[in-house]
Amino acid sequence: MEVKDWHVETIGRKAVEALKKNEFDAVYFSTAEEAAAFIMSHVKPEITVGFGGSMTIKKMGIQDKVKAIGSIVLDHGTPGITREEMLAIARKEMLSDLYLCSSNAVTMDGTLVNIDGIGNRVGAMSFGPKKVIIVASVDKLCKNENAAFERLESIAAPMNNKRLDTPNPCTKNGVCVNCQTQTRICRVYSVMKKKPVATDITVVIIAESYGF
Repeated sequence: MEVKDWHVETIGRKAVEALKKNEFDAVYFSTAEEAAAFIMSHVKPEITVGFGGSMTIKKMGIQDKVKAIGSIVLDHGTPGITREEMLAIARKEMLSDLYLCSSNAVTMDGTLVNIDGIGNRVGAMSFGPKKVIIVASVDKLCKNENAAFERLESIAAPMNNKRLDTPNPCTKNGVCVNCQTQTRICRVYSVMKKKPVATDITVVIIAESYGF
């Protein structure tokens, strides 16, 4: 095993153990292919599967696999739909049988740190779906909450703003400036220190670099 691979696996497995101590189910996979197979083991025909706007999940090609099985896909990010349709789907996602999303940051002591514009993703992560699977690559692992919020400001928020093509300042300078614009999408902050009491959550940590 090369030194880099050793380091990635070491911190990945350490994060998994920390998440377990905080009562999350958590698993580590060396490849996205292994992680995808794990996710698909929870997918059955005709169940509703909600997608929380995760670039990690999208890059893994999970949605096509889910459709092929015959599950009902709920994706508020579907191109071409109206805002009203988007919100209606987002509400349905919060009561899905299986909800798939990512986390903007995972701390080495097992805390999930996220930021949302509407709050549908952090809401569904906390309560509603029968099963939640949260996928995060090792490059989202942070030393502590302070480092996690720094990651949100320097990486996750600017890149999501760029992806959504907002006119916010971070799309020009690459970092958060705590803007006060009407188009600001950084509005709902979530710090999940322990697994919510009534929600079945599995956090999947993968060695490969996915999402932001």
